[in-house]
Amino acid sequence: MDTAAGTSSAPEQTKGPDGGTTGSAGRAGTTVPATAPVTARPTSTLSPLVPLPGGTYRRGSTEFYPDEAPVHEVTVGPFEIEQHPVTNAQFAAFVDATGYVTVAERPLDPADYPGVAVEDLQPGALVFTPTAGPVNLSDWRQWWRWQPGARWSAPHGPGSSIEGREDHPVVQVSYEDAQAYAAWAGRSLPTEAEWEYAGRGGLDGARFAWGDEYQPDGELLANHWQGSFPYRNTGARGWVGTSPVGTFPANGFGLADMTGNVWEWTSSFYTPNHAVDARTAEEVAAARDALTIEMPACCAPSTGAAMAAAHPAPHDPLGAAGLDEDTATDVRAAASAEPGSAIPRKVLKGGSHLCAPEYCLRYRPAARSPQAVDTATSHIGFRCVVRPPVAVAPSTPGMPASARNLLG
Repeated sequence: MDTAAGTSSAPEQTKGPDGGTTGSAGRAGTTVPATAPVTARPTSTLSPLVPLPGGTYRRGSTEFYPDEAPVHEVTVGPFEIEQHPVTNAQFAAFVDATGYVTVAERPLDPADYPGVAVEDLQPGALVFTPTAGPVNLSDWRQWWRWQPGARWSAPHGPGSSIEGREDHPVVQVSYEDAQAYAAWAGRSLPTEAEWEYAGRGGLDGARFAWGDEYQPDGELLANHWQGSFPYRNTGARGWVGTSPVGTFPANGFGLADMTGNVWEWTSSFYTPNHAVDARTAEEVAAARDALTIEMPACCAPSTGAAMAAAHPAPHDPLGAAGLDEDTATDVRAAASAEPGSAIPRKVLKGGSHLCAPEYCLRYRPAARSPQAVDTATSHIGFRCVVRPPVAVAPSTPGMPASARNLLG
């Protein structure tokens, strides 16, 4: 099914010192709910929450990639955030309790992939595969491949497993999967603004989560690529691939793995920079098209792009007709899509074990990356937040809805 270069290499397995909208494009089985049924969940299976007071901080950066600019002040309210990314063991408890089937486990709809043989339309996901040597870093097909059978419990495909990695972050979860877990847990996904506030750990404007120096006193403080990308990785503290949550020091708020290990989903639609929020839809589109600096796809292409690379044939994995009415009319969702695609993209934060300084220097709080909501990969996970309830003032006769105050 995959004809991209490098697919004959064995998938990279995690090694240690001892040895991802309401529906998903191209996936059949739409009867699977976007949110899992609410069932009893022992709180002991959930990540501990760290309360944060909220406040105003400087978001963004002008040092690295254009989509991080401009630096601007943003205010977030108080919230609680999980101390570490959701682990394999925690996601397994969710699946056991609900019977939830992830996007990567659902069959693809042949109608969405004309020209692809039905036998090739197998459930699967994107898997990173190291190359044999140096390659052109502008071509993601050199190291990303579509792997049938890849899923959260077999993140590199058939023959792989999460046995012995229960305390590693769960991967191969799409945005919908992360939403479903959050709903089951009685929690939510963080906004980009909330995530960056938490990721900075109180260091307003710092380059990294621990300060401006990359390795203070020579200490490696995050799990990211060590060596030459994408063919030689000597391991971060001995770990090639994901590492157990909390392997590296927590930030100033006591939060583990806010930098490196796995990228994390946020609920915010992607924008080409931080200046577009107050612009019209036309201006958003113009700003996106005007970005001439190439942004390497260190996160991974979308499922549709991977299928197109494996089976070159004109097709639209979603198309305007496939969008529900709410999404079709949501300017931010439409503007977030990659040019030529109708699949919305959300913001990923935090960087991952695949981020390398020569290719993807995104193991920083300000860094952000777009990811199509239909896609699951071997280096994207998530964590959840809890916000205090907001009370809405009761209606007052004669008062327009726009004039009612929010309380709390």
